[in-house]
Amino acid sequence: MNHERRIIRAEILGYCMGVRRAVEAAEQALLENPLRPVYTYGPLIHNSSALERLSAAGIIILNENEDDLPEDFGGKTVVIRAHGVPPSVRTELERRNACIVDATCPRVLSSQKRAKSYSEKGYTVILVGDKNHGEIAGIAGYAPGCIVLENREDVLQLKSYPQKSVLISQTTISQNEYDAIAEELSRHIPYLTVFNTICPATLERQDALRELAGQVEGIIVIGGKNSANTLRLYNTACELSGRVWHIENPDEMPEEIFFLTRIGITAGASTPDDLINSVEQALQKV
Repeated sequence: MNHERRIIRAEILGYCMGVRRAVEAAEQALLENPLRPVYTYGPLIHNSSALERLSAAGIIILNENEDDLPEDFGGKTVVIRAHGVPPSVRTELERRNACIVDATCPRVLSSQKRAKSYSEKGYTVILVGDKNHGEIAGIAGYAPGCIVLENREDVLQLKSYPQKSVLISQTTISQNEYDAIAEELSRHIPYLTVFNTICPATLERQDALRELAGQVEGIIVIGGKNSANTLRLYNTACELSGRVWHIENPDEMPEEIFFLTRIGITAGASTPDDLINSVEQALQKV
C-alpha cells in the first residue's frame, strides 16, 4: 500500500434509496423463487458491472416493449425497476401470468399517482425530463395527453398553452433546468401548479462532491457511461477540478491518477458498493 496516498470518499455517494431497493428486490426474488429465470422489465440499473453480476445469478432483462414480452411467463417473477412502468405494461404482465415484484421508487410512485389524479380532474399534466427515459414513460402512462418537455426551448416551441396545468419533473433532472422551465411556463399559463419532485439524492451527491473537491488533487467519478446522474456528477466535477476521470471499473483508471497524493472518489446513484470498494482498493495497492 502507498502510505503517502490518501483516498477521500465523498460523504454521500453510490446507490440511492430507490436503486438499492430495486436491486435488493431482485436479489430476494432469486432467493425465494425456485422458478428460473427471474426477469426485470428493462435494465434494473445503469451499471454494466452490476448487470453482469445479476445476469450470472439468473436475471434476464426484458425489452421495454410490450410486443416483445413472452406470451406466458408461467408464474415466473418479473421485477419492475425503480423507474416504474405505465399501467398498460402492468396489465400485460398480469395477463401473461407474470408474478410481479414492484420495485418502483416511492418517489416515482408518488409522481405517477399525482399525474393520474390531476389528469382525471381535468388538468393538463406537463412532465419535465428525458422523453426517452423509463421514468417519464411510466408517469406519462397515467396521464393520457400529457406534454413532455426536455428544456426551456421546448416551452417556446409549444403552439398553444393550456390554461390549467400541473408540472411534474423526472426525479433525476437538474434543479436549475427545472426552475428555468417552470419560470418560462408561468409566463404563459395562468393556473400552473409546480410540484418539486426532484429526488434530494441527486442534489446531496452534488453538494458532497463540491465539498470533496476542495480537499483533493483529482476526482474519480465511478458509474455507468449511460447513467444520467453519473454524467451530471462528472460534469460538475469537471467544473470544480482540472483532473477528473469517469470510470466504470478499476481497469479503466489512468496511469496519471497514481501520481496524485490526495484522490477523491464519488459515484452515481446506480453504482454498487462493491464497485466503489474495488476502485478504492486498487488505488491503495499501487
